[in-house]
Amino acid sequence: MSDLVNEAVQLSLAEDAEDLAAFEDRVNEPSLPYEDVVKDLRRRGKI
Repeated sequence: MSDLVNEAVQLSLAEDAEDLAAFEDRVNEPSLPYEDVVKDLRRRGKI
C-alpha cells in the first residue's frame, strides 16, 4: 500500500513540476483580457 501512495504522490508532484515549467516558459507572453480571447475564438469558429 505504501508503494502505491508514494507513486501517486510522485506522479502528482511531477504534474505540478510540469505546470510550473509551462508557466516559466510563458512568462514573457502578453496578458490578454478573457473577453478578447472569447471574441477571437468565436470569430474563428472555435466555440
